[in-house]
Amino acid sequence: MVRIAIANQKGGVGKTTTAINMATALAASGWKVLLIDLDPQGNASTGLGLNQAERTHSSYDLLISDVSLSECVIKTRVPGLDIVPAVVDLSGAEVELVEFEERTHRLKKALDAGDDGQWDICLIDCPPSLGLLTLNAMVAVESLLVPLQCEFFALEGLSQLLQTVERIRARFNRALSVMGVVLTMYDRRNKLTEQVSDDVRACLGNVVFDTVIPRNVRLSEAPSHGLPALIYDHRCSGSEAYINLARELISRLPERKVAA
Repeated sequence: MVRIAIANQKGGVGKTTTAINMATALAASGWKVLLIDLDPQGNASTGLGLNQAERTHSSYDLLISDVSLSECVIKTRVPGLDIVPAVVDLSGAEVELVEFEERTHRLKKALDAGDDGQWDICLIDCPPSLGLLTLNAMVAVESLLVPLQCEFFALEGLSQLLQTVERIRARFNRALSVMGVVLTMYDRRNKLTEQVSDDVRACLGNVVFDTVIPRNVRLSEAPSHGLPALIYDHRCSGSEAYINLARELISRLPERKVAA
């Protein structure tokens, strides 16, 4: 199972929107996808139509209790897409994790034990912080997908994130790498958007995905209906962008290029 964390410590950059729609696009292309909602706000779970009553087990149980991965998984409305939902209890998990000896490896152990070949890929929607929840995700995966909003402060946040990745590689997970940076909320009418895009591409080169995610009303409306944008309106510019991004992501996995 390919494991990818979708992370950026800055909030409001499109992490959850990217997680939901990338997972849907990959499932639509025939992949068996597992999405883990690791954000205490639980927006990925809500965006896929799960109400609180359905979340009998969650990512909190996966980290803190001895509940297995299979017990936490719930099927979504999207064929081929399963989710481990989040509940508000997850907000206290960072404090509780301090008591565990291998506090940074709890999620990795749960995924290792539950990876029976049922899924092709696992996407992890991380919270907007660089705390123990995000650290657990980075230890558990091989790759990071970084959504980056096209504004000035986002560049400063990206620098901090890349420094954190280097520290984690040195101490916990030598296999960790940045698969790519995806520019979100892209507005071609805004000169600052173009400047940020040029700066990021000049700095990171091919690490930045060619596909950009535009500002799109449909992407914002879809979660209120409990649906990914790709199902809510598959013809909108946002949906088309995520389909192209999914193809580009697959092409960056050497053993999966044929599927693209």
